[in-house]
Amino acid sequence: MPSIVTPQIADSRAVGALCAVLCHAYPFVHHTTIGQSVCGRPLHALSIGHGEHAVLFAAAFHAQEWLTSLIALRLCEDLCRQYIGEDTRSRFDFVSVAASRTVVILPQINPDGVDIAIHGSSRGGSHATMLHVQGADIKGVWQANAHGIDLNHNFDAGREQLAAIERSHGITGPCARQWGGVCAESEPETAALCALCRRVPFHHVAALHSQGEEIYWQYGDRTPTHARMTARLLASVSGYTPASPNAIASHGGFKDWFIEHTGRMGFTFELGRGRNPLPLCDFDSIYQKARDMLLLTAVL
Repeated sequence: MPSIVTPQIADSRAVGALCAVLCHAYPFVHHTTIGQSVCGRPLHALSIGHGEHAVLFAAAFHAQEWLTSLIALRLCEDLCRQYIGEDTRSRFDFVSVAASRTVVILPQINPDGVDIAIHGSSRGGSHATMLHVQGADIKGVWQANAHGIDLNHNFDAGREQLAAIERSHGITGPCARQWGGVCAESEPETAALCALCRRVPFHHVAALHSQGEEIYWQYGDRTPTHARMTARLLASVSGYTPASPNAIASHGGFKDWFIEHTGRMGFTFELGRGRNPLPLCDFDSIYQKARDMLLLTAVL
């Protein structure tokens, strides 16, 4: 059966349409939203199963990394195909654990930023002038949301350390990337994701970013002792490398916040190699290399 999720420009409209098509094809998929972006775009959520063991995948925190939305949606499609017996290729059997778990997939945390990165500053509504001044119409530059805040610097993890690092790089206000804003969870996208994690006791979470083929798995003193072994297991099925992010990316991220505030496992997968935005022609090869890693994460 041909895939529903195929290489295409994954702006917010396309992601919404793909969510709807997946739910039509697989009626057991629950489609809701967890909130809205700065500009009022929906933050889509797809979930499979009703078990107490909940796992979360979240993608497209950064605007130029919109290919990760397609990766997340293809993962959802593969899990659905396994669930109904259409796909038996995986070494990791989702059907055998489906009754005890719920997999939640958020394909696009930063829909405003993605639309701005793809279509230009005009997609930022009332913020268009500021966005243009800050470089949003230069191809390959914009990573932030419509407020010029980097969502993966806006979580409450190492807030003071990160702000000091940002200042040392001359980052003190709205810009294309790496400004965390005036306070943690200032952005509706970040606040909505944190609120979801406070409502649902996820066993573990995975943030999909690009690029580098690396797995980030640790943050501070509350990193679970078994996280290192799990990261090595995920690396063994993907060829990815367990690693640590560089200084300006070492605090403030979703995985950092989740580990620090729950003491449970959180991972960041840096998918693919190259320069963001990764080309659509690489989608299938990126997904195939990461597929077993993502499926294993779903069944852990």
